[in-house]
Amino acid sequence: VQLVESGGGLVQPGGSLRLSCVASGFTFSAYAMSWFRQAPGKERELVAIITSTGGSTNYADSVKGRFTISRDNGKNTVYLQMNSLKPDDTAVYYCNWRLAWGQGTQVTVSA
Repeated sequence: VQLVESGGGLVQPGGSLRLSCVASGFTFSAYAMSWFRQAPGKERELVAIITSTGGSTNYADSVKGRFTISRDNGKNTVYLQMNSLKPDDTAVYYCNWRLAWGQGTQVTVSA
């Protein structure tokens, strides 16, 4: 199993980023996928989850209305569109499937 995230970077408050996670080694289309994040000195927290078909999603209260999780089963890819970013969104963002984690991608929101 391999999960490879990309798309992080430095963005100003109010800006947007789209994270991508390409999965391999399992039947991607059969499983729910999640995004987590971990800020310095804090525990890793669930940000968003999407069902196998993409028909249902759920979000942490802190990102509702600003972040959107989606997936393309033809490309074995899950996305996290992040809008109206805040400094509190600064963290390493991880793609997750069961016990498998990607290497993470750093998102820094700063003026």
